[in-house]
Amino acid sequence: MRRRAVLVVAICLLTGCGGGGGGGAPPAAGAPPPTGPSPSPTPPPPTTPPPAGTLPDLGPNADLQGFRPFPDDDPWNTPVDGEPVDPNSDALIASIGAATTLHADFGADWDGGPFGIPYVVVAGTQPRVPMTFDYADESDPGPYPIPADAPIEGGAGSSGDRHVLVIDRDAWTLWETWSSYPRPNPAVNGWTAGSGAFFDLAQHPSRPAGWTSADAAGLPVFPGLVRYDEVVGRGEIRHALRFTVAVTRRAYVAPATHWASSDRSTNRPPMGMRVRLKASFDTSGFGPQTRVVLACLKRYGMFVADNGSNWYVSGAPDARWDDDDLNGLKSVPGSAFEVVRMGTVVHD
Repeated sequence: MRRRAVLVVAICLLTGCGGGGGGGAPPAAGAPPPTGPSPSPTPPPPTTPPPAGTLPDLGPNADLQGFRPFPDDDPWNTPVDGEPVDPNSDALIASIGAATTLHADFGADWDGGPFGIPYVVVAGTQPRVPMTFDYADESDPGPYPIPADAPIEGGAGSSGDRHVLVIDRDAWTLWETWSSYPRPNPAVNGWTAGSGAFFDLAQHPSRPAGWTSADAAGLPVFPGLVRYDEVVGRGEIRHALRFTVAVTRRAYVAPATHWASSDRSTNRPPMGMRVRLKASFDTSGFGPQTRVVLACLKRYGMFVADNGSNWYVSGAPDARWDDDDLNGLKSVPGSAFEVVRMGTVVHD
């Protein structure tokens, strides 16, 4: 998908880096033309009120207090442990790497500090600032409620994906950008980014067919992250996760809306393909944090969301992660997974 995807994979294979993913993508050549309404000058307001009761905390990588984005029947929140296996599961898993193991693309300490895809929770009073997008035709226009000091994936000096994820806890909305750079005096002048997307967290997420988002597959990034407040704070992840694959297909399957590949092999995974950990896989010998992740992968699985290193599972950075525990994921092979039966695969 990305011009830099091969470079990212090569660097990670050489260094074992924590950054396995790509980022929001430029529209793929030959992708189906966008359908549906064009974006309005500003994204629509949410159509339902924010969750009642205790609100999520404020700040970087804040505790969401048990709130889960999107309706309970949304694909992100729907268990798939009882769904049929895709007929081509073995070939699809082999193309990702049956002997290749999982990798936690998040943790407490790599290159001097926590790593992963950060997010920030803001109040509804957060001022919205102007946005400029490289791929404006597939981005939701600004203004966005991005703080001047919003955490950037990889840090302020990163040359990687530079995702910025912002949750407005009062409006219960999500704002995401890729390749994000603050302008001088960003509180007034805003940000530039490769692409951006808005999601009402009380509604089913939806992008027009053929559109990217801040992620290659056209999916929201935030709901697919492994988060400390869920794993340790509540001992349970109640949603599907997000992972990357080195070579995807020039195709996508719902809930994805965008491809980022020139490879048409039916043995390559399309964006949005969902895998789950086999019910027979024994998780008893793993550490407590890893067991929570593996239980989630059995019940909810994970979506192919981007081009990057094979089997890299996305999460939010936190200095409290137990990296030794999470390294247990490196002993889980691709062969322990199966593809959940796919619906209609969109391709050209």
